[in-house]
Amino acid sequence: MTSAISTEPKRAAVVVAGRRLSYLDFGGAGRPLLALHGHFGEGRTFTRLARELGESWRVIALDQRGHGHSDRPADFSRTGYVEDAATVLDHLGIDGAVVLGHSLGGVNAFQLAARFPGLVDALIVEDIGAEVDDDLSFCLSWPRRAPTRAGLLEGLGPSASYLMDAVREHADGWGLAFEATDMRDSQQHLNGDHWDDWLAGNCPALLVRGSRSTVLSAEHAKDMAARRPHTRLVELPAGHTVHESVPVEFAAVVREFLSTL
Repeated sequence: MTSAISTEPKRAAVVVAGRRLSYLDFGGAGRPLLALHGHFGEGRTFTRLARELGESWRVIALDQRGHGHSDRPADFSRTGYVEDAATVLDHLGIDGAVVLGHSLGGVNAFQLAARFPGLVDALIVEDIGAEVDDDLSFCLSWPRRAPTRAGLLEGLGPSASYLMDAVREHADGWGLAFEATDMRDSQQHLNGDHWDDWLAGNCPALLVRGSRSTVLSAEHAKDMAARRPHTRLVELPAGHTVHESVPVEFAAVVREFLSTL
């Protein structure tokens, strides 16, 4: 059994070229684990995982550029995301972390390992492939502002259930913690062939796929695990957001992988 973290996470920030990058530090005396969320998300999506891992791991959950409490950047380039993550680790004096990423964050994680190998001791990649081709332009139909919280949720329709963490009251009404156009642009930069980065390193890696995922196919996941050394593939009964759909099972496979390091 792991011991639960009793205190609330500390929110802190690092300023990069005048731009604020916010993160949650869940503390713990153990080794560092940097957690990177997917599009529309923010660091607090990993709160349950941090609690499950307990004091053995110090979970640091970044609000990536343009998400959550972090500022909007000038661009959503691959280099920008990766350098943000490297900057946070450098700011905290961490030169060897386990890096976990979901979706967008998963590509950011394995590109960080490829481009800054000294910063990454191991990888956990949740439901994203080495080839990405998706379109988030559907989010442009979501209301940017509404006069009330209820009105915003009504306008978001079925999407509201997975956007609850991003709901905010702004000076001009209720809206989300990100700009829809930014998410569309970010996805366009994410699309492409990332095999070279996936295969660049050989640190231990865990690839987690949701068995009902429409983002990462079973065949592609098997290919990723087969082609990269020291990589284990696990499927869990979930869709794309495995860590939210089956949090206990997700934490268990993560904890098992971490115990082997």
